[in-house]
Amino acid sequence: MMKITSIEKGKKTNEKYSVYVDDKFAFSIPEEDFIELNLYEKSELTEEEIRSIREHVLFKAAKKTAIRFLSLKYRSENEVRKKLSREGFSKDITDRVVSELRSMGYINDQIYAQKYLYDRSKLKPKSKRMLKYELINKGVNENIIDSILDNWELDDRNLAISLVKKKFGKYDMNDEKIFRKAYAFLRHRGFDESIIFDVLKEFTKA
Repeated sequence: MMKITSIEKGKKTNEKYSVYVDDKFAFSIPEEDFIELNLYEKSELTEEEIRSIREHVLFKAAKKTAIRFLSLKYRSENEVRKKLSREGFSKDITDRVVSELRSMGYINDQIYAQKYLYDRSKLKPKSKRMLKYELINKGVNENIIDSILDNWELDDRNLAISLVKKKFGKYDMNDEKIFRKAYAFLRHRGFDESIIFDVLKEFTKA
């Protein structure tokens, strides 16, 4: 057993307690956790208890960080993991936090992917291939992406026609410069060449 030799509370509101064991700094802990763990009643701690307290504090801090991050907008599991890693939390703590938040419904990559695709289709439509690429980069499982895209209402050809009409409808597609711009526009959004040429034919005169 090791003896708690002193406990110092910061002067600012909500500042953490600093706990010293055998005259050496052992850990810092928020007041709510200090009370929850009944540390004010303890005079001695084992090494296992100290290790458990440190993990408890880190877990709660990581969970709080993740929830704050998620409150700004919906995130993928991978984005939450990267955030916690940047904040310095270990993989073990991150795994525990992600697992709990997933079970609570805070993290759901199926819902995230559906929302991402819906928002993209309204704000900046792109081909299915490009959308899949973007979601993979977000860390979403490919099987989840494929299952959603298989039931996606818009097909690439109709989407490409809609985009060309909106952006180039008032121009003459027989103009080589306009044709090249329209081609580059669709390629940038991930459409296959076969679809692009098929669509652009509809905007050129025979």
